Parts: sequence; structure tokens; C-alpha cells
Amino acid sequence: MNDTANDAFLVLNAGSSSIKYAVYGTDLTQHLHGQVDRIGLGPAYQGGNNKIDLPLAPEANHADVLDWLLTHIEGLSGELRIVGAGHRVVHGGRDFGAPARITDDVMTKLETLAPLAPAHQPHNLAGIRAVARRWPEIPQVACFDTAFHRTQPRIAQLFAIPREFSDDGVLRYGFHGLSYHYISTQLPHHLDTPNGRVIVAHLGNGASMCAMHNMKSVATTMGYTALDGLVMGRRCGELDPGVIFHMLRDRGMIVAEIETTLGNKSGLLGVSGLSSDMRDLLTSDSPEAGEAVDLFIYQAAKKIGALAATLGGVDALVFTGGIGENAAPIRERILHSCAWLGAEIDEAANLEGASRITTAQSRLAAHVIPTDEEGIIAGETRRLMTG
Repeated sequence: MNDTANDAFLVLNAGSSSIKYAVYGTDLTQHLHGQVDRIGLGPAYQGGNNKIDLPLAPEANHADVLDWLLTHIEGLSGELRIVGAGHRVVHGGRDFGAPARITDDVMTKLETLAPLAPAHQPHNLAGIRAVARRWPEIPQVACFDTAFHRTQPRIAQLFAIPREFSDDGVLRYGFHGLSYHYISTQLPHHLDTPNGRVIVAHLGNGASMCAMHNMKSVATTMGYTALDGLVMGRRCGELDPGVIFHMLRDRGMIVAEIETTLGNKSGLLGVSGLSSDMRDLLTSDSPEAGEAVDLFIYQAAKKIGALAATLGGVDALVFTGGIGENAAPIRERILHSCAWLGAEIDEAANLEGASRITTAQSRLAAHVIPTDEEGIIAGETRRLMTG
């Protein structure tokens, strides 16, 4: 590929009910960035301070929104010429430990992984197909949320189940890897010891934590699928497998119902009966909303303790993601639970969302670092396209 001043990369980050998009020049200057929200929850709108309804039917799905969005992006891009596209793909399984150029064979393999990330993978692949329809001649790159965690020791990837399952790929893969990859690149700008023992908390509608040493993943809270670990907006997080047997045997539920219950009706929404949005819960006087927040904090504190054990201690805690970056009360309560690790919160800095939110005397340094998954995808797309 020969670089020209007008060449650009498109980045699509498709979620369960949203699509983030960005356009970058070949020098990785960001020219355009935006988000469409409430897809499938109708009516969809462009996010930001001023919500703009899309000229689509309220029941418009991801494919409908993508076709409109690519036309919209093309119109906004002006003289920029899209020469490549990069996509977030949630599950790469065992076959993809690094970003990959998309081929028919790659797509076939990624489709087989869709049941392991049903709220995300189909939409990730829909974005790839939409770009192929609009610009069939341009190369596309898949960047995997699971890839960052491939540095974990085998013991951190294993479940205590018969070896035949592990040999067949039933392992802890971990997710949010693009976010963790970006945060790892930022640690030297924020921490005195970036190569030390760091726990990164990606807290949002989807939530997980990653233990890092030498800026590499050594353990994470999510597992074979993105259901495990922390309490999330609509996902259950940590669950005794016996609950699933109960649902099957005693409640007469079928697998599809259980998947919907655990993946879309649980978490903050299920416990509160009100909302999956932490902002709604923090402003509610409902006791159920308060209990949902309490459970979120409790599970977060518990997982920090577990990850600290895998690291043999912890030097720094980083908050990122929608809740991690914006919900000061949640950060405050989590840090109070980390007093045993030497955390001393700087309440004023926390309220301001400063980079460092613990005191200078605190043994545990806590920071807020905004994530940038799209920037990682753009960089990997350029790397694979230019060699």
C-alpha cells in the first residue's frame, strides 16, 4: 500500500447495542469519531451531548444501522479515501493470538466462535460484511479481545475439568484485551514502576479486571465466555454452575432461555429490577438499586484480592471503561475496600477524575486512565497493511 495524504483507515467497534466508529489517517491522526447507541432497543441515535435520531425505523438492527452508518461516514470523510478497515472481534479462540487479515477462511473460523460471545461476535462479523459490501476491494483486519491474554501461564488458563475438554479449547481466554493493550502502553506515562504489579479494572456495561506484570496479562476475571467474573450491566458474572442445573431441571428452562437470562437479564439490571446503567442506580433511592451497587462493589473488591494474590501483591490499580472513568463514587468505594492493600484515597482528586486519585503517601497508587480501543485497532490495521 502506498501512503497518500488522503488515505485513511476505518475502525468499527460493534457492541451488543452500540457501534463506535472512527476514521484515522495513515499517520494515525484521528479525523472522525462517533457512536451509535440503543441499536435494537429503538430508536437508535448518534451518541454525544446532542442526541440525533437515525433516519431508520425503531426496530432497525445492526445490519440496517451499519449500511446507513457507512454512507454517513463516507459523507463526513470528505476527501479522505478509505483504504482499509479494522474491527474489534471479541473472541479469537485458540486460532488467533494476534490481529489477522480477514479472509473467507478466517470468517468461517470466527463464525464458529459466535456462540461463545453471542451478544458481540455476530455484530462484529456484521460490520466486516457491511464494509465488504460497500468497499469490496479494501483489506480488512480483525483485532481480538482475547489476544492480549495469551501471555498468561497455562495454569491461569485451565479449568479443573477433564483434560479432554481443555485439549479441545475449553480454556480461560479473557476479554477486553484491546482496552488492556492500550492501558499497557500508557502505564509508563502514569506509573513510577510500569513493569510492576498492576491491576487494571475495565468497568462498564461489560466489566472485567486484568492482573499485569511487566505490562503483560498474567490473570483475568473473565473466562471461556464473557459471562464470568464481575457483576456487569446485564451479565451475571461469577455463578455457581449448579444454578444452571437448577434452571434446567427445576425451572424447566431451555438453553436459549438460560443464555438470555444470564447474558441479558442479570447483572445490575437483574438485581435492581430497574436499570443496567450505573448512572441510573446511583441516583435512585430504591433499596434494590442500592443492593445492586453494593454487589458490584463487593465483587470488585473480592476480585482485586484474588488478582493481588496471583501477583504476590499489587503496586498500582488503574480504573478505565465507562464506569471506571466517570463514576467517582464507585472508585471511592472500591478504594476504601482496598485499604488493606495500603490505598489512601485523595477524595478531591477522585471527584475531579484526576490521573492519580490516591495520596502521595498511599502504598497502593490508583489512577484513572481513559481507554482507546479504536486507537489500538487503527495501529494494528496499519501495521498489517504496511508490513
